[in-house]
Amino acid sequence: MEHDALFQLSTLSHPHRNALFRMLMRRLPDEMRAGEIAAVQGLKPSTCSTYLAALIESGLIAQRRDGTSLFYRIDLDAVQGLMNFLFTDCCNGRPDLCPPGFLSEDRTVIDDSEEKLRVLFICTGNSARSIMAEALLQDVKRDSFDVFSAGTDPKEAPHPLALDLLRNLGHRTQELKAKSLDDLRNEAPMDVVITVCDQVANADGPIWTGRIATTHWSTPDPMSDTAERGAAQAFRHAYATLNTKIRAFAALKLNKMDPVALQRALDEIGTD
Repeated sequence: MEHDALFQLSTLSHPHRNALFRMLMRRLPDEMRAGEIAAVQGLKPSTCSTYLAALIESGLIAQRRDGTSLFYRIDLDAVQGLMNFLFTDCCNGRPDLCPPGFLSEDRTVIDDSEEKLRVLFICTGNSARSIMAEALLQDVKRDSFDVFSAGTDPKEAPHPLALDLLRNLGHRTQELKAKSLDDLRNEAPMDVVITVCDQVANADGPIWTGRIATTHWSTPDPMSDTAERGAAQAFRHAYATLNTKIRAFAALKLNKMDPVALQRALDEIGTD
């Protein structure tokens, strides 16, 4: 194990390989095409292929072929093994060196005596997908969650088609507004952070302290999807995608789940 871990750490010491690894971690539970990885990272395909091959050799990522396309994703078992090595072997299992939540499997995510779970949805403009997700979860199970949304580059206001769709489906929209991540800095720590935009998940983002879990639910951008589906249908498609995932999230029995089980459940919902 020590030899494998040292090889993996050596592989991650290269800045470009490290950047690819971190991006694939942010895109979990998604996998990414080789071409998308190269485009996002601004790399030549041959250079990107070399970096990906090194990460595969280290065992930290896995490759899947579908026809002529290659897909890549994090190998979670390998990453967990590396983390266990660093904590158990290198740090002698000292809990004072362990990040908050790392050893939290012995407690449930929430119980009847605790406050609501604080959930944050993030996209780029905070005008459509994250706004719809906020409204959905708030209305599906208001008694269990405090729900927020924000954008990395927020628009001035939510998209009119998003608000019209939400109102027509019976959601409350009076309090919905486009916000930046900075607008939430004074809020209490978020427990669950969910990105719904590939562009946000691809980029380095802020570290949210105190969170229990984070995941990525890839959701089609209705603005980009308009040309193919038509504007109204594109927004309905994004809403339907989020509605399925959020209802699965709201149905989880959080008072019987530890943080690790919640993380796995969120990732599974993201792949459905």
